Amino acid sequence: MRPESLVTDHTIYACVMGSRAFGLATEASDTDRRGVFLAPTPLFWRFEKPPTHVEGPADEQFSWELERFCELALRGNPNILECLHSPLVEYADATGRELLALRGAFLSRRVHETFVRYAHGQRRKLDADVRIHGAPRWKHAMHLLRLLITAGDLLRTGVLTVDVGERREELLEVKRGEVPWAEAEARMNRLVREAEEAAARSPLPEEPDRRRVEDFLVRTRRASALQPHPDEKVVQGVVSPGCVGQA
Repeated sequence: MRPESLVTDHTIYACVMGSRAFGLATEASDTDRRGVFLAPTPLFWRFEKPPTHVEGPADEQFSWELERFCELALRGNPNILECLHSPLVEYADATGRELLALRGAFLSRRVHETFVRYAHGQRRKLDADVRIHGAPRWKHAMHLLRLLITAGDLLRTGVLTVDVGERREELLEVKRGEVPWAEAEARMNRLVREAEEAAARSPLPEEPDRRRVEDFLVRTRRASALQPHPDEKVVQGVVSPGCVGQA
């Protein structure tokens, strides 16, 4: 099976991410699509396993296999968690809707470490740009501020909100380079402190509900195994029932 076919034929969830989901889109913004596909269980019986992710087939499209997606979400990966909370859902079948219903199971206080750690990595890149070029990449600075705002709100409320809402204009001012770098830095530092304070009294649990997510994954794999697949004929042609278990 071609990797692209896993996306076109086995997607369970698809959404729009990036600036359009964040409420920061302009006329020049691309449409970034993200999704989750469920590789048929018989494909895992081969030596060569299905891919954990697929880029394409459309431009600006990227998808993860369900198990990899869940693994990253349990780790508190910011990009993955935001995909689960996109306000722009384009498709969800029954399995996809069950995945969405599990959104809360992936959230925990781990997000403080993962979101802020990712932010620190981006901040180092911005600082390097300032040293080398005299100014940061303002679009990246805007998205770093957005991420820190999201992290603080999530830790305070226990709810992950992707759309920036009324903060759209102040963030776009940063993107346009209308905010001095010193002021942008001060905002970043303040948001990091606020996230640390929120983490100490967050309503989020200490750990994600790994067992609940794993139960979902096992049930989904089992249901896929019971479905008729083209590979089933191949297996039946190689191993006849009478030969199973014989030396």
